[in-house]
Amino acid sequence: MQPYELSVTEAAEAIRARRLSPVELVDSVLDRIERVEPHLHAYVAVTAEQARSSARAAEREAADGSFRGPLHGIPMGLKDLIDAAGTATTASSRVRSGHRAETDSTVAAGLAAAGAVLVGKTHTHEFAYGLITPQTHNAWDRSRVAGGSSGGSAVAVAAGAAGFALGTDTGGSIRVPAALNGVVGLKPTYGLVPRHGVTALSWSLDHVGPLTRTVEDAALVLPALAGHDPRDPASLVTYPADQRPPRGTDLTGVRVGVPRNYYFDHVTADVETAVRRAIDRLEDLGARLVEIEIPMTRYIRATQWGLMVPEATAYHERTLRTVPDRYTEDVRLLLEAGELLPAGDYLRAQRARTMMQQAWRGLFDEVDVIAAPTVPTVAVPAGQDTITWPDGTVESVSDAYVRLSAPANLTGVPSLSVPVGHDRAGLPIGMQLLGPPLGEFELLRVGHAYEQSEPARALAPVA
Repeated sequence: MQPYELSVTEAAEAIRARRLSPVELVDSVLDRIERVEPHLHAYVAVTAEQARSSARAAEREAADGSFRGPLHGIPMGLKDLIDAAGTATTASSRVRSGHRAETDSTVAAGLAAAGAVLVGKTHTHEFAYGLITPQTHNAWDRSRVAGGSSGGSAVAVAAGAAGFALGTDTGGSIRVPAALNGVVGLKPTYGLVPRHGVTALSWSLDHVGPLTRTVEDAALVLPALAGHDPRDPASLVTYPADQRPPRGTDLTGVRVGVPRNYYFDHVTADVETAVRRAIDRLEDLGARLVEIEIPMTRYIRATQWGLMVPEATAYHERTLRTVPDRYTEDVRLLLEAGELLPAGDYLRAQRARTMMQQAWRGLFDEVDVIAAPTVPTVAVPAGQDTITWPDGTVESVSDAYVRLSAPANLTGVPSLSVPVGHDRAGLPIGMQLLGPPLGEFELLRVGHAYEQSEPARALAPVA
């Protein structure tokens, strides 16, 4: 096994035991990037020189017995919305051409303090305003979409071109590409991870979180990200007390909610089969399955767009008027549409969101976690715009991909996407676990138990 093939957990143990040096690990990942990047285009920029310098520093610290924790010497990628001092943050857009961050974002500073090594900035759908990431190819089939908007981060992790990576999630942009590329994606509770130094899409819906190879890896990365930062007005002061990595497979006493409505509507047969099989596995591990009704489903899509569209347009107001030609057409049209949305519609969306949050709190009086598909279908071929369901319903690809992930953004609850198999063409499928606010530990515990009960998964078969 090559060093780049190791999970964060495995690499951390090897570095701690002196079986692997940070320099060997980072060199292996940089070599892997050089090999697969021409096929995948996951990275906007690779910071090889900086990474090797950081790896040498981490190796010197390790030689002195000074370990910063489980991320010491681990190579990682940052979505190109996240500032890291001295590197460009372009949001994969010509609008930001030449922009260079002067200081670290809160999350980049936290990861640097934990000893992680930045190897590059990963592609996003322009300004995170889309579910495709058109520059990047799916790690399992280069003819298909990577998913978005954190597509570069998901593909880099799936291909062994990063130990882990950070993404952002406004309507599913961590979990969607995680599911489509067979990796783990965690959208934390709203406000748990500070967003200072992260380019916004929609301030009331944006989240930052990790994409990793395993659930245990996500549990190791989260503590370096979470914490209060007054520079983010939404940052929570409360922090979960239980930060232990999940252990074991016994889920006795855990109540798993299985939606009878919404989440299994208009999903492919392969997705439904894989997710229901995974839910049955949770029951085999001791969990009790509880059928639940998802509230206010008819308002989910309108509320998501009613909040996101005007907030995104407000953020881009100046550049939309001064350099509109620098945006890609799909993003520019969405931003222009936001100028036409009446203020009353935005306020109604805010009220609807508040009602949803209250209703979802009631769900978690009945269950500990909810299990459902992450997305209703696997990665579609690049260039495909719509999906036609067996009943004749036609849905845009973006609407289909966001439909099942948006509720967690609207309500602010944490959500974890875990790989649960492949369709008949060999494309990955994800199961989404949702929990109450600050319920990350329980999600990670359930996801890890499922993961441990399944055979080990290999990296994506990239040439």
